[in-house]
Amino acid sequence: MITCVIIEDQPPAQRILQKYIGDSENLELKNTFSDVIKAQEYLTKMTVDLIFLDIHLPKISGIDFLKSFKTKSGIILTTAFSDYALESYEYNVVDYLLKPFSFERFNQAISKLVVDKEFDDPYVLIKSGYDLIKLNQNEIIFIKADGDYTEITTLEKNYLSTDTLKQWLEVLNQNFCQIHRSFIVNTNKFKKVSGNQVFMSNSDVLPIGRVYKKEFIERFV
Repeated sequence: MITCVIIEDQPPAQRILQKYIGDSENLELKNTFSDVIKAQEYLTKMTVDLIFLDIHLPKISGIDFLKSFKTKSGIILTTAFSDYALESYEYNVVDYLLKPFSFERFNQAISKLVVDKEFDDPYVLIKSGYDLIKLNQNEIIFIKADGDYTEITTLEKNYLSTDTLKQWLEVLNQNFCQIHRSFIVNTNKFKKVSGNQVFMSNSDVLPIGRVYKKEFIERFV
């Protein structure tokens, strides 16, 4: 499922996007915003796969948003004007939808994002001593900070790495989330959250910090 938000100040355009998203089996709308400032506040706390971004917005334009706000989310621009098409592609947008656009054209834009996600490299390299170990991200259950090292737990064995949790968050895909200052988990590998604990598929029980719990619950539970 591709999670997304809408940043669009015109209610009719919001309704069209909401309908198209609702009619798409692989899209999940998380929120709709009328201006960039509120959207930025949300996106600094929450992560989504895709942003539908209008160019002509109050206070801050969509182009200024692209210039100033760093995000790993895919961007599909929506606008009634074609003037910015060339400039927008400098910011690696997924597609540029010129209003009014059909559901068929909308789906063409979404298919580009799906293709990009399918070809994302599922592997990460673990720097362990003098070795580089290639590991499929799907095999990782959780990563724990342990002094100057991080410990990567998989079902078959554990690995020690010299990378920090911050460095891991920069390379891991959207399935991973930090739940504690010492833990990152694969959200496909947890069974339940109970109180301040997360029960993982390998029977490990991990703590979940208060400041991380709300985001974890909203994104994945």
